[in-house]
Amino acid sequence: MSIWWSLHLRREAASVPLARRLLLGTMETAGVDPDICYDLAVALSEACANAVEHGGDAASEDYRVTAFIDGDTCRIEITDSGPGFRRRPAPSAPPHTAEDRALPPAPVPTPAQAPAFAEDGRGLFLIEALTDHVHYRNRTGRPGAVVSFDKILKWREGAALPMAS
Repeated sequence: MSIWWSLHLRREAASVPLARRLLLGTMETAGVDPDICYDLAVALSEACANAVEHGGDAASEDYRVTAFIDGDTCRIEITDSGPGFRRRPAPSAPPHTAEDRALPPAPVPTPAQAPAFAEDGRGLFLIEALTDHVHYRNRTGRPGAVVSFDKILKWREGAALPMAS
């Protein structure tokens, strides 16, 4: 058996706990181990906070959260309408297009770039530390970023979802 849900949320701070509570309720009802629930809830909160803070201008007031539980894996995807991640050519390769040459040399942020005393910049580090696979990309054909992450699930004894498969 599998479960999936999708939310369109306003880019407001109040939307973050709403998404987190829905995820936690779904995972607890399905019988996911509480430690895994906590890891995914923190990762989701960080990704949603990034979408709220960086996910667009006044004209783009929403973002989307989609979660899939399929077998022993949970995948969560957060999509916004912001500027997306800035591309940069590989260090050894020259820029191929005028667009690449015009971009500042700013890659997708990495956790190592966030100083220990920084107020911001720890969200991506937390997502990567708490999940098994993380993917960052720009939306295809329109502005925006997509952050998705997977986590292998552990189940409580007697959990309902694995028994339904």
